[in-house]
Amino acid sequence: MSSKVIIVMPAYNAATTLEKTVKDIPRGFADEIILVDDSSEDETVNIAKRLGLTVIVHDRNRGYGANQKILYDEALKRGADIVITIHPDYQYDSFLASLFAQLIERGICDIVLGSRVRTRRECLDSGMPLYKYLSNRFLTLLENSVAAQNLSEWHTGLSEKGT
Repeated sequence: MSSKVIIVMPAYNAATTLEKTVKDIPRGFADEIILVDDSSEDETVNIAKRLGLTVIVHDRNRGYGANQKILYDEALKRGADIVITIHPDYQYDSFLASLFAQLIERGICDIVLGSRVRTRRECLDSGMPLYKYLSNRFLTLLENSVAAQNLSEWHTGLSEKGT
């Protein structure tokens, strides 16, 4: 790949799943992995540093939206051609990131979205709590009808976009 690829990870209390998520990313694929920790109360920051990630730590919890904005700003400041968002909660197959990036680099897609929602059972078995599943389904139905789309999940934690 000739594009500069930066993976961004919005994190909050991801100590139990972070290492497993990072280890599934194809080795040598990304130029950098940036994790923004939203004031976790566990060992997320120490694990991320041990794994060699670039770590930015919020002094207080700023929320998911602020965390994402900082991640994208950092990736763009560092010259990313392709930005990949992977939530470190191991609900997505981070191995697929390199395949998705190829679709962008070759000009086939402008954006690629992963989805946890193929079947209800698979979604719940992957670790999504029932209340989040129900909220996700309701909001996705609402957003699809407003935007005249048919996405399986609007609130994905695996996405890639070319800059």
